[in-house]
Amino acid sequence: MSALSGNMNSDFTKLVLSVAKRLARPCGALLAAATVWGGSVAATAQTPPAKNEIILVVGDSLSAEYGLKRGTGWVPLLEKQLGNEKKAAKVVNASISGDTTSGGRSRLPALLAQHKPSVVVIELGGNDALRGLPLDMTEKNLVAMTQASKQAGARVLLVGMQVPPNYGSAYAATFSGLFGKIAKAEKVALVPFFLKGVADAADPVANFQADRIHPNEQSQARMLANVWPELKKLIK
Repeated sequence: MSALSGNMNSDFTKLVLSVAKRLARPCGALLAAATVWGGSVAATAQTPPAKNEIILVVGDSLSAEYGLKRGTGWVPLLEKQLGNEKKAAKVVNASISGDTTSGGRSRLPALLAQHKPSVVVIELGGNDALRGLPLDMTEKNLVAMTQASKQAGARVLLVGMQVPPNYGSAYAATFSGLFGKIAKAEKVALVPFFLKGVADAADPVANFQADRIHPNEQSQARMLANVWPELKKLIK
């Protein structure tokens, strides 16, 4: 009985080992495959997905599509441009019609905290000039917005404006010169004149809405063309 029992135990042990070996084969193949592909899998896992750049536009009616059909302003056109150029960037348009540099300055901290932009486009100042506000105040506000954006880690594009000469040549010259002065002092990018080719065209009336203040839909592509060369340099 003990001999029979010993044989049975031996046969059972051989059977278990045989089954274990069969089960081990596919596992070994999987382990081998994992060894071959492991480097690629690990490399893929360690490569973070592309992160979109956030472009924050802080402007007035010129950027808020005042009087235009939604989706036809220069900011929506910018979104299309980014897609065409395969730029991984998202645009946040925080522009408000009628806004001044004071309004933009007061709104900016919350916008920076909420959106954490990598690029900030500051398109403000036109309403300051239209209201005849003190230009030293406009300058201080633009400087404060520029510095706050840089401190938040964003790259800044300052969009320059001009006013008609009927505001007085001294006022007009000082106003238009503010943007270049600030851009140079703060070492940020500059669009010298947002409405170049629109307001200074041979027949500017044809480029504006009936109020003769806000560019029409046909002028939006030109406005984007004025911004894009400088903006694309800031998008990584």
